[in-house]
Amino acid sequence: MLQTKKISSVELTSHFLQRIDQNRELNAFITVDAETALANARQADISLNDKSGDLLTGLPLALKDIFCTRGMLTSCGSRMLANFTSPYDATVTERLNAAGSVLLGKTNMDEFAMGSSNESSYFGPVLNPWNVDCVPGGSSGGSAAAVSARLCPATVGTDTGGSIRQPAAFCGLTGLKPSYGRVSRYGMVAFASSLDQAGPITQSAEDAALLLQAMAGFDPRDSTSLDIEVPDFLPALKTSLDGVTVGVAASFLDSTLDPDVLAGIEEALRTFENLGARLVDIELPNSSAGIPCYYVIALAEASSNLSRFDGVRYGHRAEQYDDLMDMYEQSRAEGFGDEVKRRILIGTYALSAGYYDAYYLKAQKIRRIIADDFRNAFQRCDLIAAPTTPTTAFRLNEKVDDPVAMYLNDIFTVPVNLAGLPAVSIPVGLDQAAMPIGMQLIGPYLEESRILAAAHSYQQVTPWHQRIPEAFT
Repeated sequence: MLQTKKISSVELTSHFLQRIDQNRELNAFITVDAETALANARQADISLNDKSGDLLTGLPLALKDIFCTRGMLTSCGSRMLANFTSPYDATVTERLNAAGSVLLGKTNMDEFAMGSSNESSYFGPVLNPWNVDCVPGGSSGGSAAAVSARLCPATVGTDTGGSIRQPAAFCGLTGLKPSYGRVSRYGMVAFASSLDQAGPITQSAEDAALLLQAMAGFDPRDSTSLDIEVPDFLPALKTSLDGVTVGVAASFLDSTLDPDVLAGIEEALRTFENLGARLVDIELPNSSAGIPCYYVIALAEASSNLSRFDGVRYGHRAEQYDDLMDMYEQSRAEGFGDEVKRRILIGTYALSAGYYDAYYLKAQKIRRIIADDFRNAFQRCDLIAAPTTPTTAFRLNEKVDDPVAMYLNDIFTVPVNLAGLPAVSIPVGLDQAAMPIGMQLIGPYLEESRILAAAHSYQQVTPWHQRIPEAFT
């Protein structure tokens, strides 16, 4: 519509700014910069008129509040950074700006991306547009809620153990975690450096491919960034499912899965078969070890990464303290929430003398075994289908007091991060309470095109990605 001038960027941006203002009860945004957004929209319209626009020219977007954005609050959903205005742009921010997008603002998130429900944010919980008594998922819950409620067309989140895919599943959206190293992590505040990856949350696989095209590519400022050519993701969407082998692990589809989720997955797999795909049985024998393995590695890295927040250089500083050590202690005690403190303590313990070999080193060995399981499975299939989450969105406060139950929501997503693979969650139905069901498609390393094409083929014959929560139509 922007390219055909049926609507201007200013009109589109104004529309979404109005919807954001009208739906503040969702708490999807931490920061909205209407003035700058409209100024950039006016500039985008000039570019569109003279045909000098780029891939995303004039398209309003939002960023998870974990991406540094010059002159704008970058809080990571934490009191620790509630007063931090970034002096520079993250690479993701730079590339989306260069592609012509219009930034509406920064979305709410679990504090420092640590959570599966978006209830740990210093700025309050985010509500699920499908049912405001339920969580939107985390940690990119604000991003998913914003797209689901049509407060913006698309957002960019981060995925350390499922933080793009799980909220996408809970909110009826398409959420893509690219291969580790595909998208630069520079300027993206670190949770677990060997696991973090940025990716889009969108309505469709086609939109996800569009955003990935703009975001991906080598960045010399990120030592984990891959110096390889970025494929053209959009033409690849036309690849047929005919003859594609889809691996299904029976261990993922057992009685522990919610019956409605299981039924939705099975119906989606039948649709894949009708489109020409062939289902094959695979084994991922060590995936059940993914949760303990992930929570040792991720929390160990988190304890190291978050040691920089000491109240000295930037961030929250306690007002009253006796000496330097007391200032550190008071600042960190006040600045971090309960879940972040819990994870820092666990991670520090796992790295401590006498426990490093027993926990961290063993977890790294299991990580390699899990990656080998996926490698072996891809000898039998082109991609793997699995549930995104064991249930649909649960109710607010239901699991706040039971961290283990919260962590188990990531049982199907964390193995993908441990192996560094790409995966996309797509909506495949609704449960009996009319809440969205998600299924993820997992591909071999650097095969985003393959899983996006499969997702796109499915979305051409199903309506689930087009569904909007009734209250937000």
